[in-house]
Amino acid sequence: MKISELSPEYRQPPPHAGLLTDLNRVVADIEAFDTFDTPAEKLAANLRRIITNLASADAAASSPGLSAAFRLKVWTLAFRLWNASVDRANSNALPRGPAARVAEAEIRQAAPELLFLAGLPDGVPNATAKAAALFHRAGMFWLDLGRADLASACFEKGTPLVSAADTKEDQAVLLELNLARARAACFAGDYALAIALLSRSKPLAAASPEGIKALAEEYFVIGKAALDIKPADPALDASSLLTQALDLCEKAAASPCCATPTTPGSTPTTPNLHGLRNQCLRFLAIERFEANDYEGTLRCIEVARTSPGLREEHQSIGYMALRAYLGSGNLVEAERELLGLIANAEALDNVCVSAAEKYLARAGPEVALKVLIALASRCSAEVATDAALKVATTVVEGAGGSTARAKMLSELVSDERVVALFDGPATTHDRGTMHALLWNCGAEHFQAKNYETSADLIERSMLYVSRDEESRSRRAGCFRALSLCHMALRHLDRAQEFINEAEMVEPNILCAFLKSGRVAVVSLTFILGLYSAGKPMPMTEAAVLRSLITLLLREPGSEAEILMYSRRAKLRMTELGLDTFFGKGTVGLHELHWFATNAWSMALMVVKEKKYDYSAEFFELAAEFFNSSNGEDDANRLMVCKSLIMCVSGMLCAEELNKSPLSDSDLKKGAEMLTRAGKLLPLSWPSAPVTSDKLENNNFPFLHTLNFYHILDRMGTSTQPQQLQLVKNFAASKSCTPGLLLKLGNVASEGTQPNLQVAKFVLNASITTALASHSPNYGVISAALRKLICLAGSHDFNGTTDAAYDVFRQAYQIVVGLRHGEFPTEEGKWLATVAWNKSILAVRLRQHSVARKWIKMSLDLARHFESMKKHISMMEEHFEKFQETSGKEPDECSQHDGAPSTSMSQPVLV
Repeated sequence: MKISELSPEYRQPPPHAGLLTDLNRVVADIEAFDTFDTPAEKLAANLRRIITNLASADAAASSPGLSAAFRLKVWTLAFRLWNASVDRANSNALPRGPAARVAEAEIRQAAPELLFLAGLPDGVPNATAKAAALFHRAGMFWLDLGRADLASACFEKGTPLVSAADTKEDQAVLLELNLARARAACFAGDYALAIALLSRSKPLAAASPEGIKALAEEYFVIGKAALDIKPADPALDASSLLTQALDLCEKAAASPCCATPTTPGSTPTTPNLHGLRNQCLRFLAIERFEANDYEGTLRCIEVARTSPGLREEHQSIGYMALRAYLGSGNLVEAERELLGLIANAEALDNVCVSAAEKYLARAGPEVALKVLIALASRCSAEVATDAALKVATTVVEGAGGSTARAKMLSELVSDERVVALFDGPATTHDRGTMHALLWNCGAEHFQAKNYETSADLIERSMLYVSRDEESRSRRAGCFRALSLCHMALRHLDRAQEFINEAEMVEPNILCAFLKSGRVAVVSLTFILGLYSAGKPMPMTEAAVLRSLITLLLREPGSEAEILMYSRRAKLRMTELGLDTFFGKGTVGLHELHWFATNAWSMALMVVKEKKYDYSAEFFELAAEFFNSSNGEDDANRLMVCKSLIMCVSGMLCAEELNKSPLSDSDLKKGAEMLTRAGKLLPLSWPSAPVTSDKLENNNFPFLHTLNFYHILDRMGTSTQPQQLQLVKNFAASKSCTPGLLLKLGNVASEGTQPNLQVAKFVLNASITTALASHSPNYGVISAALRKLICLAGSHDFNGTTDAAYDVFRQAYQIVVGLRHGEFPTEEGKWLATVAWNKSILAVRLRQHSVARKWIKMSLDLARHFESMKKHISMMEEHFEKFQETSGKEPDECSQHDGAPSTSMSQPVLV
């Protein structure tokens, strides 16, 4: 064919032919790496220059644009470039230094960038999926180099290309991009974004077992990391992540695709899930046990034990199964696990004893003898006696005033095999401890007038008293006590036998309650004066005060008197000691508990009546009474913690109600109380995550943080670092929720002395925690983003800092890939509008580079919200005009004073 016969479009050189020639030459140089010695850094620079020129040519208003043929040629060259970059990566002839590897990554990324600029030419099937796939692979190359920022940029650029997920290819690539973005976010420490991306990937992964397995592997990797490092970041919840991974494994195994051959005569295409599933079960069992989720632990152990190829079971499995069965209330299975653990010769003695203690605490003393004999048959003498003491103590603590329980204890300690454990000089101390235990229990029953039970226990206690000279006084005491018991039972012959061997002792007489009424109040008040004088009285001073307060509770408006007598009880308790004031043993503990619970109940009552001054004092008394009881008891620790927190709440409410600022001494007192409460919170509050409903109804960790923040706020700005550490501790706890963190952010950013550092941290934590949930609350997220932007804007008047822009960038990362309607529409419109209007200020200040980035941010955001679609064409048109005019003007930093401005008029979005 002659040239004259060609069509005109082939006789004339195509537009931008020079760019195509340059690109062809550079691609050829890259392909000839084995014979061409141009450094990779120079090749990467040439590609950057060509991509910049190509973008400018396509965007220029005076340009005719890129033709379809031109775009197709660019696609061809881009894939040649990609294949060449792969060949270069597989070659051993090229240098492998850090700079060279970065240059090779830039060469690789140039391929999807060229596809992005060339657009979607006709005749290329699945063009969007192919372009997005190259962005994914280029990003993974950056991730291998440790550049999570550049990797994320690649993934984010490829995501919008397939976000519609119109075809299976688009869905597969979008899943890969989401998982890659999650991996990059984890690499950068943004775990909340990573988990949010994994949650979005579930509908995409459901299309194939391979996709489900890939998603499960990502959940498992993050969950295992959370279990290993136990970070303070609330986004890393190992239980949730491992459960997600296990559920996905089960879903993939049950998928119809796994059971149906792909072709006639072939086998099902089932991904290898066995190893991953076993790993999930193993780590989930550990996590659930540490979180005291016994039902979950049992499920994991049961499935793991029935798995094929299970290795020999470790002693910790049996111990963990025992604890799990106890937690679920299955005592039969718990006993089976305990006996199996005791029979295991490889199990350590202390593990068996600990398991026995846990079992007896739930099963009760009925099985104590059986368990103790089993322990004695396998443990050393020292361990066996210690175990016997612990078992007997467990029975005593659970006995209370029950004669049936006391009889079980008597049978336990009188068994000859148990007595034999304490025989010999090496067990002298343990023998004395057992005697004291039985004596005290018998004394309590004597005070309760259970004389027969008391006599039996005291007689059993003599089995643990030696017959040597040093023990004569102790034996005489037992005889005197036995004589009293039998005299009360009218067993005069038996009483005479013990009287002949021991001297008589003065009985401890109990007093009955006095009658009610105002006369009784006056009488009891008079009696209290006799105690102050130190005269011996037939009833304890605590019993008089308790009776007095009980009478006053029946009279309305008696809070002041009740508070006065409660204060006296606390004062006398401090002066005389617990045993002297309240009484010894169980009776004394019950007396103390009555004063503690009464103070707590009075505080709650006056709170309802808004008598906050009284409530603060009653809560303070409750804390002191509860703290005086058994300090190791979880229930008492919890009540001390709650009382201290509520006391400070009462102080702050009284301050607001009375319009009277707290004094310096009150502020110091409140800070000390909350410091004490803060030490008790980790011990008394559940370690496992709690539901939002429970937190809203019983949010003492949040109330502690809020009260402490207000107290520190009244102490001046010097306490702002303490406020920051305070909210950091709350954000790292299992008790925080995104909504509560948002409330703290609002408190920190408002008032007369706002703490902007705290506000920024806690608002970011609110976003992080919300993104980490399975169903992120984008209402909370958008509110926190708006607050952060407003805070950044208040300290960014001239637009020269990047504080506000960083928040907008964070918002854009969250918005990318969301379905329509997930992010609040009005908030999305607000983000795009504010970003656009920020560019107006930059234009007026002649900061063209700043204006350009704000316009681009506004456009990027607007394209993801339906409410902004009507503005996009206007925004793009203005951006093109701005590009033309801004290139003719220097930025503010390069202009002379008085130089004229050619800035164009920019419309304001509302």
